[in-house]
Amino acid sequence: MVGDIGDDLGQRVVAAVGAAFDVACTIEDAVVRPSQREGVDYQVNVAMALAKRLRRPSREVAESIVSHLELDNMAETVVVAGPGFINITLSTGWLGEHTSRLAADSRLGYVLATDPQRVIVDYSSPNMAKEMHVGHLRSTIIGDSLVRLMEFAGHEVIRQNHIGDWGTPFGMLVEHLIDEGLAERDFSISDLNLFYQQARTKFDADEDFAERARTRVVALQAGDPATLELWNRLLTESKHHIEAVYALLGVRLNPDDYKGESTYQPWLNDVSDELTRRGIAEDSDGALCVFLEGFTGREDQPVPLIVRKRDGGFGYDATDLATIRYRAQDLKGDHLIYVVGSPQALHFAMIFAAARKAEWVSPETTTTHVGFGSVLGEDGRMLRTRAGASLKLTDLLSEAVERASALVAGRTDLPEEEREEIARAVGIGAVKYADLSSDREKDYVFDWDRMLAMDGNTAVYLQYALARIRSIVRRAGEAPPLGSPVSLTEPAERDLALRLARFPDAVQTTITNLQPHRMATYLFDLATTFSSFYENCPVLKSEGQVRESRLALAAHTAAVLERGLDLLGIAAPERL
Repeated sequence: MVGDIGDDLGQRVVAAVGAAFDVACTIEDAVVRPSQREGVDYQVNVAMALAKRLRRPSREVAESIVSHLELDNMAETVVVAGPGFINITLSTGWLGEHTSRLAADSRLGYVLATDPQRVIVDYSSPNMAKEMHVGHLRSTIIGDSLVRLMEFAGHEVIRQNHIGDWGTPFGMLVEHLIDEGLAERDFSISDLNLFYQQARTKFDADEDFAERARTRVVALQAGDPATLELWNRLLTESKHHIEAVYALLGVRLNPDDYKGESTYQPWLNDVSDELTRRGIAEDSDGALCVFLEGFTGREDQPVPLIVRKRDGGFGYDATDLATIRYRAQDLKGDHLIYVVGSPQALHFAMIFAAARKAEWVSPETTTTHVGFGSVLGEDGRMLRTRAGASLKLTDLLSEAVERASALVAGRTDLPEEEREEIARAVGIGAVKYADLSSDREKDYVFDWDRMLAMDGNTAVYLQYALARIRSIVRRAGEAPPLGSPVSLTEPAERDLALRLARFPDAVQTTITNLQPHRMATYLFDLATTFSSFYENCPVLKSEGQVRESRLALAAHTAAVLERGLDLLGIAAPERL
């Protein structure tokens, strides 16, 4: 177990505060950040907050903390700067030893959570009987990355794929198939796309068909055998489709993770009865609604959660209430995460508030809506086909692999099978990284040229950097094992060691904020730092202990890049 330098420094500062002033102080109070100042590795900010409590000058407080700060051989210099910052420069010898300890650790310094939680992550959630489109991309890959990070941190993660498999769309589709004599034939997911469009047109234009479709929903809900049999066939074909997409994306979702809307239908009456019984839901013009304090719309009119419609039916408000009750009460989740687009922020804020009011979610349980923006085309509008239709996700991913194939077409020294494997890793990695390296809360523009560029903040750049390091290690013959001694005699070596030391903090910051772009930024910075190291510090041409040390730094960098990319769900080909 190694841990993070910032945490270690923070703990020592906390001890120094206690020794100097005998006041309560926690590691959260001792803010330790990597410094951008020349010659300063870390900056500690605790004195200014303490100064207010102690009613003493902040610089005087900082000097008193430093006088009680026991860093042994960890620091070369400790200086009070400005109004009370504590600037720390690490000892080069200590940093070299710490780097070796990090490399020898199978977790590269990241310490497992001391209070592991049961984390429920809701993500992807495509609609059945339709092909997945680009609108499903962000939820799927952001959710997958968060799952990987949470599992790496030591939490128990339960994946939930809340698929749309119920309600009026299926009444329309089943009735259309029966109407057209298509119920007995085999159909593909593309057929279902077309059938759904035809059914929707009929539903909007033909009241008789619309009524029959609604009646078919009732038959489905009542368990009519013929309706259920056809419904199950639709779901089976749809699941084959989404599983193929997940396999291509390398996403960790499987049939055991599917919890469709249909799962919660048997509980909807009980949910509405409980909310009514507890006085949380009330009648409003024939509908059963929950009105929550603080949620108002135009002209300050209260915004309702509609638990039961006027016609006695249930919508997604009711389904989501049943879902959160199940996740909190039955699955006993400590942290409930919903990876859903930002336009749904109000809806989930109301669902969370209602669930807490009903006491389904305890005060100790965390509920988080991980919102995200849209994928835009170069025209600044939602990414679509040239004809203006929704862009199928399989088409997008296939084009990514095809474009990546062109990048490795000239590698005739590689077997065709390996070139195909590299093309998949590069193409899919480019799409995923372009998304994950962007602040998830913002829209981003989908740009093939930028995301497949060999330089800049792209997956290809990181994959190439890792492949190059692996090549260096192969050419060295036998690389020293991870954890071998490291000596830092050149500034570029020291810079790389410092960057490697910040991997645990990058992981934790990404998890704390649920923002994968923070890990992407760290990996890009690491790759560029290694590039500078490689240019200034010859590895294979050096000799003796210097060569061994630099090879150890290279191998350590490769291990961090590989682990970091995996946490983002991005494959790293051995050669590129």
